[in-house]
Amino acid sequence: MYREKEEFKEAQLVITNANAKKHYAYSFDLAQFPNIRIQQIKNLDKVGLTFDPETSSICGVPNMALTMDLHLVFINTLEENPTEDIKIIPFIVNADPKDLWLNKPSNQNDLYAKVDSDKYAGAFLDKRIVVASQRGRSHAHEGSFRDDHFYVSALPEAWAVVAVADGAGSAKFSRQGSKIATEYLVKTFDNEVLLHELNDLCLAYYTTAPAEAVPPAPKDDQPVSAATTNIVNEPIEEVVKAETAEECLLKVKSSIINILYKSVRDVHAKLVEFAKQEDILLKDLNTTLIFALVKKFDFGYVVLTFGVGDCPINVVIGDLQEVHLLNLLDIGEFGGGTRFITMPEIFSHSDMPLRFAINRFDDFSKLMLMTDGIYDAKFITENKLEDKERWNTFLQDLGGQNEDGAKVDFLTDEHIKDQLLTWLDFWSKGNHDDRTLAIIY
Repeated sequence: MYREKEEFKEAQLVITNANAKKHYAYSFDLAQFPNIRIQQIKNLDKVGLTFDPETSSICGVPNMALTMDLHLVFINTLEENPTEDIKIIPFIVNADPKDLWLNKPSNQNDLYAKVDSDKYAGAFLDKRIVVASQRGRSHAHEGSFRDDHFYVSALPEAWAVVAVADGAGSAKFSRQGSKIATEYLVKTFDNEVLLHELNDLCLAYYTTAPAEAVPPAPKDDQPVSAATTNIVNEPIEEVVKAETAEECLLKVKSSIINILYKSVRDVHAKLVEFAKQEDILLKDLNTTLIFALVKKFDFGYVVLTFGVGDCPINVVIGDLQEVHLLNLLDIGEFGGGTRFITMPEIFSHSDMPLRFAINRFDDFSKLMLMTDGIYDAKFITENKLEDKERWNTFLQDLGGQNEDGAKVDFLTDEHIKDQLLTWLDFWSKGNHDDRTLAIIY
């Protein structure tokens, strides 16, 4: 019996490493030592773990990273009066990768200061919207500002708009660029006369235009982008006098896009004006911009969108019966060189009309706008943005199926903006950019 104790004491016993803040479980295999019983393990309490002598197992969630020696107190059950002995084995609790990143607050007294996170929840037409924006770990580690921004507003004529922007990390004052882009964009649409005109144009596009004029892709959820670079703005009376049904539809479409185009041009002009006023370079304000301008008509929801940069806008129909990307992304051909609303050349490029889209949906379950801090981590490539399987995984992730157990509850949504902000803190190796996600549901 003494020999068994000595053999156990001298045996090379290696237990698996634990990871801080993650559940840990380990059971000792004592088959070679049938008469050895581990009574307790000293030092486990230092990291918040416990030992069960009945099952010879360790379990719990380590609360810190640590390297230490565990003292296994054991006996030989064959001894008439068992005496305790101790076996020492090394044990490592690896650090949580998140803990290796500092979280320095930004200087709120600095020029163009911005809060490190932001959140919003409220009504959006007859639906709800939640938006959260979180400073990326790369910025938090340095104590620099969040470059993302968002703005949501109800508008006259029963329209509503949400705008999201991702300021370029390489631009000195992109945090201000994204703020101006989103807030001024919304301001340009806060115009009753303009939105009344947009009402009439949308009605003409979807109800007045003859059926034969509709392009051969009549599904409600199919994106309809501009087909011409000739942006016009003719009175509605002239539009309806078009010689052919096809020309009528094209003129109405062009007029709708022209309204959106003018707002986007005004945003660019505002950024130019601000740069001159502040005596800074326009590129110091570099920022992407996406928006969705939405209204519910008798014939369904009209969703007007625009995008420059690498931030996607997606719509989910029903229980993932359909999922569609609603904007042009500046990736692929322009990979590594994202375009910004501050760039004058985007307005003369042939793809400018393709940045606008006109869509109608009978209904939708989710309309989402996200910055690349979400897209890069959760979808990785553009083709996955219309992949139902990837979207199913993403929605399950939002529903709490993730390693943090962070859940966004769309049914009982009293605390939804805080839940979304918490969810944005997910860990994704190599993805530490700002994260902004807007969800209309």
